[in-house]
Amino acid sequence: MKRFISIFSIVALLCIVHPAHAEFKAGLGISDVTPKTLMPISGGVGQPAPSKGYRGKLEVRALVVEQGDTRAAIVTVPYIGFPRVLGDRVRDRVKSVPGNNIMIGSTHTHSGPEIYGFPDGKGGTWSDLDYIDWACTEVAKAIEEGVKKLKPASVKIATGEAAEGIAYNYYAPQLYDPRANIIQFLNKKRKPFITLVNYAIHPEVLGTKAGYLSPDMVGPLHDRIEELGGGQGIFMNGAQGGMVTADTRRGNDGDESNTWEECLRIGNLLAEESLRIVKDAPVQENPNLSVFSKEIIYPCDSPLLLAIVKNAALDYNVSKDNTLSTLTNVVNLGNAQMLTIPGEALPKIGYYLKKNMHGEHNFLLGLTNDAFGYILTKEDYMSFKRYEYVSRTSLGEKTGSILVDESLAFVDEVERPK
Repeated sequence: MKRFISIFSIVALLCIVHPAHAEFKAGLGISDVTPKTLMPISGGVGQPAPSKGYRGKLEVRALVVEQGDTRAAIVTVPYIGFPRVLGDRVRDRVKSVPGNNIMIGSTHTHSGPEIYGFPDGKGGTWSDLDYIDWACTEVAKAIEEGVKKLKPASVKIATGEAAEGIAYNYYAPQLYDPRANIIQFLNKKRKPFITLVNYAIHPEVLGTKAGYLSPDMVGPLHDRIEELGGGQGIFMNGAQGGMVTADTRRGNDGDESNTWEECLRIGNLLAEESLRIVKDAPVQENPNLSVFSKEIIYPCDSPLLLAIVKNAALDYNVSKDNTLSTLTNVVNLGNAQMLTIPGEALPKIGYYLKKNMHGEHNFLLGLTNDAFGYILTKEDYMSFKRYEYVSRTSLGEKTGSILVDESLAFVDEVERPK
C-alpha cells in the first residue's frame, strides 16, 4: 500500500511540474488602407511628391499568435515608417491584445502616404491628419480580426539564403544579408494558411518619382505566396539600412528598372525563394510561445531629427533632455527568436545581433515599434563621405551602441527558446 501511494505521489508531482502546455493558435487579419483619393507620396524626410495613380493595394496585415494566457500581434503597415506615437494610438484602440505585446513594423515602401506629420515650414504639415487617424483605426481592426481568426496551428521555421537579384547594398553591393527567415503556420491538416517572410530590403522599386501610391514589391510578394499555396503572406523587414535596396539593376550598364513589372519580378522571386527555403523544414507541433517587452531610451543628438520631432504635427514624446523612449520586444516561438529594432539598422549591426541571439533561427523585425531613421555604429558615424546622409538622418553616434548593448542584455535576461 505504501509503495502504491509513493508511486502515485511521484506521478502526481510529475504532472504538476511538467503540465502539458496550452494549444498554440494563429490568425491573420487584413485591412485595406489605400487612400480613397490620391495623396502625396513620402520617400523620406522632406516634401512629399505628388501622386498620379495606384499600383496595387496598401494593406495592413496583422499576425496574431496565442498560447494560453499569452497573446501577441506582429503587424506590418505599408508606410515608410510608423512612429511610436501612432503605435500607441493603435494600442489604445485594441482591446483583445496587451499593448506591450503589439509589434507594428513598416514595410518601408517609398510609395506610401506621408504619416510622420513632418512640418511644412509654414506652421503646418504635409500630412493628412484625418487619414492618419483613420489608418490607426484600420490597424486596430486588422489586429482584432486576427484575434477572431485564431485557430490551432503548428509551424515550420527555416533560414536560408535567397537568390541573387532581390536585394543588394547600393553603397557596397555584397554588404547585405541574403538570408530570409521564414515561419509557416499550418492548420490541423498540415496545410499552410500563413507564411511570414522576414528579409532585409528597401521596397523602393518605384520610388516617389514614379508617382504611384503602391505597396511596391511587398504586394506582389503577398499575392505570389497565396498563389503558390503558402496561405496569406505577411512581410516584416529586417536590418536594411545603408542602403540595402531592391536589386533593380538590369543589363550591363547598371541602369535601374523602376517599373511595376520589376515590383512583380522581385516580389514573386522573394515569395518563391521563401517557400523553397521553408519547404523541407520540420513541423513543430504546438510550439512554445513567450513574449517580453522593455523600454529602451535613446538620446536624440541630430539637429535635423530633433527639429522634426519638436515641430511635427504629431505629439512626439521628447523629454526635456532630448531623449526618446521606445518599446522593444523579444519573442520566442518554437526554436526561433525575434527582436524588434526601432529603425533602419545597417547590415553589420544586424549580423552582430543575429550572431548573439539565442534562437536556432533569429529574426530581426526592423522599423518595428518606432522609426528612428538609420542606426549605424559609432565607428561609421560621420566617418566618411558615403555615410554622410545616413549619419544626418540618424539619432546620433550613440544609437548603434545603445541598440546592441541594451538589446543583447535584454535577450540574455529572458528565457531562451525551447
